[in-house]
Amino acid sequence: MLKKFGLFITVCALAACNAPSKGPTAKDGVTLRVASDVSEQALDGRILLIFAKEGEQEPRFQVRADIKGAQVFGMDVDGLTPGMSLSFNPNFGYPKQMLADLPAGEYVVQALLHKYDTFNLATGHTVKLPMDQGEGQQWNRSPGNIYSVPQTVQIDAGKGGSGLQIVLDQVIPPIEPPADTKYIKHVQIRSELLSEFWGRDMHLGAHVLLPEGFDEHPEAQYPLAVFHGHFPSDFGGFRETPPEENLVCEPSERFGEPCYNRTVQQEAYDFYKKWTGPDFPRMIIIEIQHPTPYYDDSYAVNSASMGPYGDAITHELIPFIETEFRGIGQGWARFLYGGSTGGWEAAAAQIFYPDDYNGAFIGCPDPMDFRAYELINIYEDKNAYYDEGPFTRIARPAHRDWLGKVSTTVEGDNHLELALGSKGRSGGQWDIWEAVYSPLGPDGYPKRLWDKETGVIDHEVAAYWRENYDLRYILERDWATLGPKLEGKLHIYVGDMDNYYLNNAVYLTEAFLNSTTNPHYGGQVDYGDRAEHCWNGDHENGNHISRLRYNTMYVDKILRRIETTAPEGADLTSWRY
Repeated sequence: MLKKFGLFITVCALAACNAPSKGPTAKDGVTLRVASDVSEQALDGRILLIFAKEGEQEPRFQVRADIKGAQVFGMDVDGLTPGMSLSFNPNFGYPKQMLADLPAGEYVVQALLHKYDTFNLATGHTVKLPMDQGEGQQWNRSPGNIYSVPQTVQIDAGKGGSGLQIVLDQVIPPIEPPADTKYIKHVQIRSELLSEFWGRDMHLGAHVLLPEGFDEHPEAQYPLAVFHGHFPSDFGGFRETPPEENLVCEPSERFGEPCYNRTVQQEAYDFYKKWTGPDFPRMIIIEIQHPTPYYDDSYAVNSASMGPYGDAITHELIPFIETEFRGIGQGWARFLYGGSTGGWEAAAAQIFYPDDYNGAFIGCPDPMDFRAYELINIYEDKNAYYDEGPFTRIARPAHRDWLGKVSTTVEGDNHLELALGSKGRSGGQWDIWEAVYSPLGPDGYPKRLWDKETGVIDHEVAAYWRENYDLRYILERDWATLGPKLEGKLHIYVGDMDNYYLNNAVYLTEAFLNSTTNPHYGGQVDYGDRAEHCWNGDHENGNHISRLRYNTMYVDKILRRIETTAPEGADLTSWRY
């Protein structure tokens, strides 16, 4: 905890820097105030103070774990009264942990309050968490969050002087929901299961892509494909018009494409032409909106900290959609696919609900075997951040490129999350894995798999993860009962240079699947040579293309699966017009 800061900070306009006026002394530190006209109620949440070295983007959009990221400090607040000043004493910062460690220089500074709601859980716990506001749990653009106008500041470390004073007087506006079209419909339901767990109304939503001829063929009933992935603002990759003629090109640094936004629009239009063409099989595709107070989606399984999202999706939302839009409504006619988070979700839903789905096409999945939790063996390693020997230790990487160049470490990723939110509330990747996989702690928040500051692993928590969410372990443990229900249903794809080392867990999963008997698993595991995240089975095109083609890549496999597994008397004709 920081109470005093040896900083000399002056506030400047973005256009010029004037001589500082007299203000609080150095011991007063940074002073923040939420304007009285932006809220009539006391506020709970986390205040983030962000320092960036350039102002082309607001500092709140520059926070990331690699060397290009901005500096961020975080502090929890409870019952903050708008209009009253607050001394900013951060709990944690990243990359620098303490304000006093900031190097001297000029910065663009911005503060933001990430607001929390109070939830009275069915477990008897009371927790404070950010409720999604239609943005998919993105703290820097969540409607209702309050922030300051960026300012340029000059900091001279260790010299004392005026304290930095910041007023948070801007509110992120609401998001306009997407409109229905002929092909795309948007649905939302109140989930009884989730509302009971969270102690308030909780909803699930979906973007539904209807087949060509849906209105003209009222007798038809359709198979359903569930495209799992991160929070979708609308149904992605579907465009009824050609790319914009005067489109201003936006390059992709990752893919080295000078006008990648045009590629995205062209691929979306090409899919529309295939979808409405005479040869494309008629089916329904959905993208699910299931943000939780911890992340942009739930991982589509039941969990101790987030409640029964798996049951709610499979037994509430999907039957509702099938009733509303004439789905066949039987397990043999439902399929799953997705990449990364969506890949793990497709695998988990198929494994945990084996009779409700007839095949999962699993692209670059999050770790399916926690012996390769990226580069960590959570059951045997003592520390997540370092591989340690008797005389030295080596930091574990978290992200690489296809040539092996490392850009972030596990420690850096986790320390950034700790700055953004305590108790697993950062909205980040490592925190959501804990929110999904961990048992509930005595305070109502997820138990930590490891100490967030030091990386020391709690092996009792790791054992809970293994029994409940280690997919490879569960497959092996329960193959006698799961195997007959999963035969031919698991198809896994990953690049052998996945940026997040996710191929390592696939290797371990493949080794078990290849050993299966009575029955043999009868699916597929395939690798992309030197392919990064998120390779999904396309040997002909690069990631920049194949990532845009999920909705067409597995159609032939789905049709063959239907033809060979549909029960006698199943409807195989009404949707084949």
